[in-house]
Amino acid sequence: MTRILLLGGTTEASTLASTLAKDGMDAVFSYAGRTAKPVSQPLPTRVGGFGGVDGLTAYLQAENITHVVDATHPFAAQMSTNAVQACEAAGVPLCAFERPAWQAGEGDTWVRTDSVDGAVGALPDTPARVFLAIGKQNLTQFAAKPQHHYLLRLVDAPEAPLPLPHTTVEIARGPFDAAGDTALMRRHGITHVVAKNAGGAGAAAKLTAARDLALPVIMIGRPQVPARPVKGSVAEVMAWLSHPAD
Repeated sequence: MTRILLLGGTTEASTLASTLAKDGMDAVFSYAGRTAKPVSQPLPTRVGGFGGVDGLTAYLQAENITHVVDATHPFAAQMSTNAVQACEAAGVPLCAFERPAWQAGEGDTWVRTDSVDGAVGALPDTPARVFLAIGKQNLTQFAAKPQHHYLLRLVDAPEAPLPLPHTTVEIARGPFDAAGDTALMRRHGITHVVAKNAGGAGAAAKLTAARDLALPVIMIGRPQVPARPVKGSVAEVMAWLSHPAD
C-alpha cells in the first residue's frame, strides 16, 4: 500500500493535495506551523515540526510512509535537508515538487545576492523606503540598517515587537496581482524591493510592479539543499509516485 507524506506550505502543495484526495490516495499533509490559520487541505493534516532528522525518520517508520513529496517553500532549506537525510535513513523514496526560480527580464533592475545579509548590504546607506517582501523569518538582519522605513506584508499580525524601528505592516494573504502591488508601492512611496527568489505566479506581482515603477529589486538567491529528484508539475509527481525508481 502506498502511503504518502506531503511536506507542504506552498500553492503547489495545495494543488497536489487536491489531486491526491481526488484520486483517493492515502496521504498526510504536513504544515510547519508558521502561520496561525493555514489553508485547509482535503487530506489528513498535521502541523508542527518533527524533531529534526531523527524525529522525521521515526515518523516515517511509525506511520508506514512509503513516499515523501517535499513541496515546501524553496527557502525551507533545513526542512528539505532533513527530509533527504531522513528518507535515506528510513529507505523511503523522496522527490521535490518545486517551482522554477524567477528570471530577470527586459526592464528589470535586479541586484542579485546569495544571502539575507547580502541583501542588507545591498541597501543604500541613505534613508530609503523598502518593501521587505521576505516574510517574517529574517527581519533581525535588517536592523543593521535602521535608517530605512520598511513595508512588511505578512499573513498574520506580529505577536511581538518587530526588530525594525520604522515599519508599516500590511496583513494580507496572496496570490496578489500587479495592479494591487503597483498601488501598494505607490501608496507607501517605495524606492527599493527586497525579495526571495521563491518563483511561482502567486508572488510574482511585486516584480511586475517594480518593473513598471522602475524600482530596483534586491533578489536573494535560493539556498543550497542536497541533491534529490525534482518534479515541476502535478503530473510529474503523480507519475513518480507510480514509479519512484525512475
